[in-house]
Parts: sequence; structure tokens; C-alpha cells
Amino acid sequence: MILKTIQAAMFCSLICLRGIAQQSDQLVSERMPAAIEELKDFVAIPNDALVAEDIEKNIQWSDKAFAKRGFGTSVLKTGKMPLFLARKAFPGNRKTVLFYFHLDGQAVRQQEWFQPNAYESVLKEKDATGTFNQIDWALLANGKINDEWRLFGRSTSDDKGPIVMFLQAMDMLSARGQQPPFDIKVVLDCEEEKGSPGLKDALATYKKELAADYLIVMDGPMHSSNLPTLTFGCRGGTGFSLTTYGAITQQHSGHFGNYSPDPTFSLSRIIASMKDEEGRVLIKGFYDGITFDDQAAKVMAAVPDVTADINDRLQIAAEEKVGKNYQESMQYPSLNVRGLKAAVVGKGGGSIIPEQAIAEFGIRLVPETDGKRMTGLVKTHLEGLGYHVVDHVPAKAERVKYPKLVFMDGGGGGSPAFRTEINSPIGHWLKKSMKAAFQTDPVIIRIMGGSVPVVPFIQTLGVPAVIVPLVNMDNNQHSPNENLRLGNLRSGIKTCYSILTTPVDQ
Repeated sequence: MILKTIQAAMFCSLICLRGIAQQSDQLVSERMPAAIEELKDFVAIPNDALVAEDIEKNIQWSDKAFAKRGFGTSVLKTGKMPLFLARKAFPGNRKTVLFYFHLDGQAVRQQEWFQPNAYESVLKEKDATGTFNQIDWALLANGKINDEWRLFGRSTSDDKGPIVMFLQAMDMLSARGQQPPFDIKVVLDCEEEKGSPGLKDALATYKKELAADYLIVMDGPMHSSNLPTLTFGCRGGTGFSLTTYGAITQQHSGHFGNYSPDPTFSLSRIIASMKDEEGRVLIKGFYDGITFDDQAAKVMAAVPDVTADINDRLQIAAEEKVGKNYQESMQYPSLNVRGLKAAVVGKGGGSIIPEQAIAEFGIRLVPETDGKRMTGLVKTHLEGLGYHVVDHVPAKAERVKYPKLVFMDGGGGGSPAFRTEINSPIGHWLKKSMKAAFQTDPVIIRIMGGSVPVVPFIQTLGVPAVIVPLVNMDNNQHSPNENLRLGNLRSGIKTCYSILTTPVDQ
């Protein structure tokens, strides 16, 4: 009898949750036209992270948009670009959640966009060949919005789309006479695309204003399946460059070929020594300290990645063999060449031996790795190859003394990585919210490959953080023809609404 009562209660609870989810679906559908118009309006303001006048206009738009929803707003001055802060408190709440977005965007190379103006959104639909073709805005008027249609424009996905999703979710609460079960703070970073250079000092200065119990970062793409996704960490990054030397100036290869050393081959041997043929880094100690237990391995294996699909999208024959699958590969630090330069390629080139060869490297960091230590391992590796490593452009005395000479520039700590425990209180709360909204467990990403400037918040504010990505993976982030799938706009509003109505565990 007791078992039947429990089962009946669970069934009723499930039916109730489904009913609530269906009601929110209807509300989201009603908000879609307004959301599209608001996003078009926001995207129309250029937001190049390098242009202060652009950023000021975006702050003004944000001030009006958040004030319209009853937020108190302020601009926090920093040594660089300011931070925008919006706050709203509600009677009886004991917890505060801080939401992070950024309003700046990558620069636009207009000639590479398939539309007249990257800041003037266009609506497109994919045809049978996979090509996106522009369609008339009037198609939205009948209320039947196709989730596969896309808005093309700079920052539609990174990161203005998520800001509008949040604002529309606030409108949903207002329409239903609801209030969030926690106080809200929203910070908009104005220079994320530049690496947020003023953020760390600003957090120390405005620690009280930004204090919160939890931090939710709404930036970055969902899993490629577009299933609800929670990401519990991101990799950090550091970098360095290596320069090898030949003669003091370029030499005629006819006169000095077989005599004057070619620095390009020296650099090539260095690069080749760093990885094996399957992509594993050979620098001693590079992977030290990277471990994960059976439970973490199960979490990663459960992510619905399909290797064949990923490789097809990348157009590669085989992946590097670091980790058993894509998710495991993200748990390790990576080493990649960001760029190479030696003399001139193509028009303007000549029959010469270069005077120097340069390679720029990037290291993606994980929580177990420190940037300075990793670049120190590289320096030790170079010395093991017999190179004399200098931290400056070498003078003549060094050039004529050391046949194997390399200038290593950079190698600082860079931006660190972070990872929050999946079964932490913030993890339980967000998983509960996702399950209530979508009637399915979210895809759990232990750590994603890209980086967001979260660690300064964690370190300075002492706040746990989780990334709640909302946009489609194939959004051309940072590239020409950036876009947002309308199905993601819909699900993003729904996600924000669910988070804003799910009580935080006390």
C-alpha cells in the first residue's frame, strides 16, 4: 500500500512537471517574435572590442534594457574598459546568483560576410545542398517560427543572443507575476574578446558589489546535439614564441646554399621533436598530474559525441590519440603551433636563405597544470636538444658562439583553467533546473576546450561557477557569418526561465 502511494505521488509529480514544462513552452513561443526583434536591435549596434565608442553605445543599450526590467544599473570603472552591472533584489531571498555575459564582439571583416552589413541581421534557411539562403522577415508574421531558421549577424551567438534570452526570461516572469527565488546580479564584460585585461583588478575593487553565492557563465556553445548542456570547467591558456637564426641577413641561396645554416630547418626539427606521429606531446612532464577516476570517465563517455561525425565536420582522416574520446582529450593540456614565418611565400619571394624563422605556440591548460611550469618544461626540452635558450634578441657575440641558438619569448602564467565538481550544490541545482525544463538529464561536460575569464571570479569572490551554454555549436563564433539557430533562441529562453524559477538549495 505504501509503495503504491509513493508510486502514485511520483506519477503525479511527473505529470505536474510535464504540465509546467508545457506551459513554459507556450510562454516561450509567445516571446519569440519579441526576442528576435530585441536581438536584431541589439546586434545593430557595432561592438568591436577594440573601439571604445562602440562599447559605450552597447552599454547605453544595456542600461535601458535592464532598467526596463526593474534592475538597478551601474558602470564600474576599471583601468581598461568598464564593467556593466545590473542588480535586482526580491523580498525574502537569502541567496544571490551572479550571471556573467559579455557585450563586446570580434572585429568584422565585412568582405567575408555573405550579407551587406554584418551588424544588420538577416534571416536565413538552409537548402538541400547545405547552403544558407536569405528569406523574408515576413515569414515570421504567421507565428510559425521554424527552429532551423537562423539569424546571421555579428554577436548573434557570442554573446548578445544569450543576453536577450535572459532578458526575455525576465519578461516571462513578469507576465506571470513571478519573482525569482534568489537575488540577481548580472555583469556584462566589455572586453572579453581582448582577454578581459581589466577584469582581475576590477574584481578586487568591486568585490562587495559583485559578491554572490553562485556564478553562472552564459557564454560558449552547447553540445552539438543542441541538447541542454552544463559545462563544469574550461581550459586556460598560455603561449610563447621561438625564433631560430641563420646569417644576420637573408643570403642568396646560390652563393651560400650548403654553407649558411637555414633557420627554418632548425625550427622544423624543434617542432617535430615536440609531438609523436599520433599527436601526443613528447616534452617530459607535460601530462604529469592528469588523472580522473572511473566516475569521471563514465561522465565523459556518456556525452553523445560521435567521432565519425566530428571528423567529417572537421574533414580529417583521423584524430590525435590523446584520451580515449573527444571529451577525454579535453582533460589534458595541448600544444599547438599558432603561426609560422620565414622569409616570404608567394609573390615577393626569392631564391634566398632566411635570416630567421619564427613559430608561435599555444598551450591549453587544465586545472592540474600551471602556465609557467609548462613553458618551463618547454625550455628544458630545448636545452635537452642542445640549444642555448635566450630570453632576448641575441647579440653578435651570442650568434657567433652558439651554433644552436633559440630565442624563447613569452611563457608567462597565462589564464588558468577551472573545474567545478559535478555533484556540488550548484551542480545539483542546475541539473534539477534542466530536468524540470526539458524532462531529460542535461549533457554534462566535465571541462570544455575553450576558455572564458571565469577564474578571477572564483579566486577573488570565492564563488563556484558553472557554464550554461545556450547557442548552437556551428555558429561561426569569431568568424564571418556568425549566426544563431532560432531553436537555440527558443531553448535558451526556456533554460533561463527555468533557472530563474528553480529554488537554490539552502
